[in-house]
Amino acid sequence: MNATDPIQKAGKIILVGFGPGAPEHMSLRARAAIAEADVVIGYATYIRLVKDLLDGKLVIRKGMTEELDRCNEAWEHARQGKIAAVISSGDIGVYGMAGPTYEVLLQAGWRPGSGIEVEVVPGATALSACAALVGAPLTHDFCSISLSDLLTPWPVIVRRLNAAAHADFVVALYNPKSGRRTGQIIEAQRILLRHRAPETPVAVVKSAYRKKQAIQLTTLAQMAESEIGMLTTVLIGNSSTFVQDGLMITPRGYANKYAGFGGQALAGEQAGRSLSLGLEGWQADVRERLAQGQHAEEIACFFDLPPEEIDAVIGNPRLPA
Repeated sequence: MNATDPIQKAGKIILVGFGPGAPEHMSLRARAAIAEADVVIGYATYIRLVKDLLDGKLVIRKGMTEELDRCNEAWEHARQGKIAAVISSGDIGVYGMAGPTYEVLLQAGWRPGSGIEVEVVPGATALSACAALVGAPLTHDFCSISLSDLLTPWPVIVRRLNAAAHADFVVALYNPKSGRRTGQIIEAQRILLRHRAPETPVAVVKSAYRKKQAIQLTTLAQMAESEIGMLTTVLIGNSSTFVQDGLMITPRGYANKYAGFGGQALAGEQAGRSLSLGLEGWQADVRERLAQGQHAEEIACFFDLPPEEIDAVIGNPRLPA
């Protein structure tokens, strides 16, 4: 390039999560990102949800299984000095296009600061949108697991289901069922029922905040009988979750410390301090049990923990068998 050649502007890729689909739930930054883009790339359904923002833009529609094509399209347009927006409902970093786009870019030799800027615009996830519609089921610890075995081996999914259920997480199931994948939700139900009571509350939410929104409150025992598809997210409560007056609620844990909601701490508890069975209190309890003659394996069984956790309290690391 000589001094008289025009300098091509640096391109940019914006990975835009625009929320559940309703315009009022799209962030200001998501709207601005789409507005500044020269090219908008996305699954046909996503394009349709933001069609009012696409006048004058090159729009590239891709199918459900063409995720890598979307990444490569964004890369090519950015290399030409354009601003390419890859759009997705929910949060584009949660089961979305952010991960594969970064993988494609890194494989192509791109690095942060190399000229083409990449920005991720977060959005409200399907998980949080569905939770908002049914009450407050995510107020305590939760996890999300995709039942899609298109890219993840089923034994990996089974391990995750077992671990989450055993640990008493509220569980959100993404991609629970499709026209060809009908058995995965049945298997998930079977695994969860090994750890959860049949009456455990379940919310089945389809197309949250979209025209065909549908909400079903059911139980773990009857979950698989609900109308479930690819546009559905399934929220499965933990051992404390309850349904009252049509609201699915998971307590935050105040009952472990306070008598009612008047702020009076229970005996042995202090406001603003760890629970009596917080880390230090639990370690002291373990030492006291050991001093009383209980075996590490017995204590581990009582707390439903691996024996290695008890060994760690007494500074006696257990050698692998």
